[in-house]
Amino acid sequence: MTKRVVILGAGESGVGAALLAQQKNYNVFVSDYGSIKPNYKAELTNANIAYEEQGHTLPQILNADVVVKSPGIPDKANVIKQINAKSIKCISEIEFAYQFVGDATIIAITGSNGKTTTTSLAYNILKQEGLDVALGGNIGESFARQVAEKQWPFYVLEISSFQLDDMQNFKPDIAILMNITPDHLDRYNYNFELYIQSKFKIIKNQTAADSFIYCADDEVIEQHLNKVNVVSEKYPFSIKNNIKQGAHLNNNEMCIKTKQNQLNMSIYELGLQGKHNVYNSMAAGIAGSILNIRKDSIRKSLHDFTNLEHRLEKVITVAGVDYINDSKATNVNSTWYALETMEQPVVWIVGGVDKGNDYSLLQDLVAKKVKYIVCLGKDIIKIHKAFVKDVDMIVNAASMQEAVGTANHLANKGDVVLLSPACASFDLYENYEERGNQFKQNVRNL
Repeated sequence: MTKRVVILGAGESGVGAALLAQQKNYNVFVSDYGSIKPNYKAELTNANIAYEEQGHTLPQILNADVVVKSPGIPDKANVIKQINAKSIKCISEIEFAYQFVGDATIIAITGSNGKTTTTSLAYNILKQEGLDVALGGNIGESFARQVAEKQWPFYVLEISSFQLDDMQNFKPDIAILMNITPDHLDRYNYNFELYIQSKFKIIKNQTAADSFIYCADDEVIEQHLNKVNVVSEKYPFSIKNNIKQGAHLNNNEMCIKTKQNQLNMSIYELGLQGKHNVYNSMAAGIAGSILNIRKDSIRKSLHDFTNLEHRLEKVITVAGVDYINDSKATNVNSTWYALETMEQPVVWIVGGVDKGNDYSLLQDLVAKKVKYIVCLGKDIIKIHKAFVKDVDMIVNAASMQEAVGTANHLANKGDVVLLSPACASFDLYENYEERGNQFKQNVRNL
């Protein structure tokens, strides 16, 4: 008898899962509480996949054998409560796709910050070596879409905590945990411990034959390691201490050592500069080394890599003022990294949807580096309270056009205008990409 799969959410993740489910001969139904983008609607229509939008028809959902839910849908949503009440299996798109990958090698990267850059670095290392590799998960195309497309021998996946929450059997051959700082706490009842546990699920199913790469300088990770039984091979990385197996710094030289390889590279040769990018390069380099990729391929990939869009992306210089788009900084820790790399006086555009932010973590950096703050978005009262004594002026803007115009007015030659919101974008924009694109467009209009 044909199994019925219901997919909740018709974004990249949901449509990818629908295409894969249909390919595997499931009876597929897609339901989205909001409206479906025209391109995804066209894909579903062309594939003859039944769907609904602007609401959930519960009888159509509660007769499923399995539900694949979008990572954006919280467990407290009414439809999820009803699914759980009927004990219907409810999993993530990552979990659904995993059962069809065969013996492919999977590298999965998670963390509060740096995971997109590290995922891209690891993917580039494998591509440089000439391996047939897919990039997916929380970056680019969904994992399910990649699996539907073909049987890849390698998958490099960025995995969010929301995707990890709905996993049961997913097991990466190489798991990378970059860091854990308070983020998305609104989804975890403002309980940091629940968020930590979510991140550690990336190693839940690993065996002794697998590898776990993690930041040994992250106190939260180090403390939690004492509470869990890690059976996979451990590869820590650090810029503070020497590491026997993993990666560390020695006189500004990055030293990577695994059972397969030993590689040294000056941090000044890295394509991405800044302390946080040393961590990202270490993690990706260890993964490449574990896979026995040639040292020249790893070095070339790490040397040639350029910044990702919306992550410390230099847009343009106008009248001697640099404009930098860091819209991907949706939490305080991400913005901390951005401010830490700034060497010029900063006019900082910040704000959006607060996810339980603790701005005290930024106070020293703001007092030292920021001249003016331009607040944009819904949650700005906390920003005023946190930094009123640390900067010369804080002003509010109602739109990105106003924010850029105000920043342009406040900035002097030699300054930098930095969009690094430390908040989610959903109050004014569909996602951080739209926010970053609006920033760039308004900067170019100056």
